[in-house]
Amino acid sequence: MSALLDACRAPEYGAQVVAVGSDRPGAGGLERAEAAGVPTFVVPFRDYTDRSEWDTAMSDRIAGFRPDLVVSAGFMRILGPAVVGRHAAVNIHPALLPSFPGAHAVREALAHGVRITGTTIHFLDEGVDSGPIIDQATVPVEDGDDEAALHERIKIVERRMLVDTVGELARRGWDVDGRHVRLGRTEQGLTNASETKEDP
Repeated sequence: MSALLDACRAPEYGAQVVAVGSDRPGAGGLERAEAAGVPTFVVPFRDYTDRSEWDTAMSDRIAGFRPDLVVSAGFMRILGPAVVGRHAAVNIHPALLPSFPGAHAVREALAHGVRITGTTIHFLDEGVDSGPIIDQATVPVEDGDDEAALHERIKIVERRMLVDTVGELARRGWDVDGRHVRLGRTEQGLTNASETKEDP
């Protein structure tokens, strides 16, 4: 999120962060956004009786800012049907999907003995790390790597790829054809949030 805020200061980047949200009051990202003059909001999970109710509340709060794209960056809670059915949303994951989905991707890659891992940016759907893939980048596993060391090298690649991909999506738009994502709008297929999602 911090990398995106930094990138958006350049007019040629072509995107603007309209708000930063969290499920946890006091999250560091909220402070960083407030310092940059970006509106923030919190939808605490504990305030709702179940996941579906929280998901609906989160979707409504997001809709109030009318984003073209929702970016899940360091948000460690699954966004459900109310969010992903209404908003185009992307997530970045520290593995080469479809391998090693879920919260422990780096640990599982090491345990499996892979020599190459990496990161994936993908559109969110109602599954866990199962949406259409936008881009991927590889990171070699080095002898003696532990989870912390490998994850830190992946994060360096993730930050660069997230900034580059969000900028491309903002400037060029996108089409989704089944599981295939193409940058740039065409006359066929799905395009951006304003044309394919329910108008908030």
